[in-house]
Amino acid sequence: MARDVIVVGAGPVGLMAAGELRLGGADVVVHERLSSPARESRGASLTRRAVESFDQRGLLGELGATEPADAHFGGVPIDLGLLEENHYGARGVPQYRTERMLQEWVTRLGVPILRGHEVTGLRETPDGVTVAFEGPDGPGEDTAAYLVGCDGGRSTVRRLLGVGFPGPEPTRGFFTADVTGIETRRRRIGENLPDGSMIMAMDLESGVTRVVVYERGTPPKDRDALTFTDLADAWQRLTGESIHHGECRWISCFTDASRVAAEYRRGRVFLAGDATHVQPPAMAQGLSVGVQDAVNLGWKLAAVVAGHAPEELLDTYHAERHPIGAQLARNARAAIELRLTGQEMQPVREVLGELVAQEGAAAHMAGVLSGLGIRYDVGPGDHPLLGTRMPPDQEIDRPDGTRVRVADLLHTARGLLLVTDDAKAATAAEGWTDRVDVVTGAWHRPLRPALDAAPDAVLVRPDGYVAWTSPGTAHDLTDALTRWFGATRTTTRLG
Repeated sequence: MARDVIVVGAGPVGLMAAGELRLGGADVVVHERLSSPARESRGASLTRRAVESFDQRGLLGELGATEPADAHFGGVPIDLGLLEENHYGARGVPQYRTERMLQEWVTRLGVPILRGHEVTGLRETPDGVTVAFEGPDGPGEDTAAYLVGCDGGRSTVRRLLGVGFPGPEPTRGFFTADVTGIETRRRRIGENLPDGSMIMAMDLESGVTRVVVYERGTPPKDRDALTFTDLADAWQRLTGESIHHGECRWISCFTDASRVAAEYRRGRVFLAGDATHVQPPAMAQGLSVGVQDAVNLGWKLAAVVAGHAPEELLDTYHAERHPIGAQLARNARAAIELRLTGQEMQPVREVLGELVAQEGAAAHMAGVLSGLGIRYDVGPGDHPLLGTRMPPDQEIDRPDGTRVRVADLLHTARGLLLVTDDAKAATAAEGWTDRVDVVTGAWHRPLRPALDAAPDAVLVRPDGYVAWTSPGTAHDLTDALTRWFGATRTTTRLG
């Protein structure tokens, strides 16, 4: 019997997508090429929005210890203390820790993860998608109504689909390693050297130091040919320090390539994470943006599978997420040039530093880097919350005297209608209560300083983004509920 969705790839993005789909009621399976979980720590930082996404599903406490991550653009620091809203991400989170947390979550949800299953082919029919794979017991096939490719920058799914992955060819090569037994000055956001070289050293956990080296003129290098001696030699040339005595736990290399897929959806197949966007990790955003891809897609695809929502809802995935990937690729190219061009770029760095010392510019750049600046097109309206994420720490005082955070109300990945002073909204939503939770009460505190008056009612999508407010939205609540959550048999119009 065919499943609802096959997810290809058991990294953080694939696991997040699988969990989101399962919360929405979809029958989902994950196919993973590797026979056991990776112990790599490629992504070691999370943006603020990624942290909030985990919080919305009740997962943040399972991630383990983290520490606030500073913000910068191309090595130019951004003082997040200027801002009233918390834009701090989390650092010191090895990727294997994130994967372990997500794997335990999807396992609790009952999602099977088929390891050692390498996808080798796919074909789409009017009713579904069939993948061919090589597994532990030999070749096989699996069929589902939809497929989500979360299989990395060298995505087999993307290649089999023939989706373009445009972007300039890489010209620079970076070395990175996790090392124990070394003592060196921490350079958490990296340190630019006068000739255009760059070094970085940051703490991970248990005495592990993440080291990154770019020596100007180093071309892209085959990761299989890279040795720790190559990295340690470059480190010593640039710093005068020797780290040759350290124990290398993991080593890799990356380039300055920045690409974004031409399509995030083709028919019944979707792409997410590094399968849609790659960039040098100097931006520290790739994993986090991929997690947000998964959160954006999961509830929509689950709603269509369940028959609640129309197929057209799936088109909003590309419409909303592709511009984010394109912006990420552009910003990564700009940040790399800013960071690695050498002293001739210093006047530009100084001008940018002066700009981000101003609160407005700092807020804009911090919003881009943290993910809090995202605003989706959810329809006409003038309310400042419309299309943005609902602050997850906002609290509601309920009529029974209890207090609850918005993030805690989103654990089940259902829609959420918050009603503080609009009884007609609660009545209008009655036909959607199988998909949308209606919570009444009062705002415990002002939503955020930018709002002159708190709304009387707010419709929040399962991914935490505001789809409708009263007042402040040009269309009525039933229109918004129908667009995002599908039709209901009985409709009561509001307004």
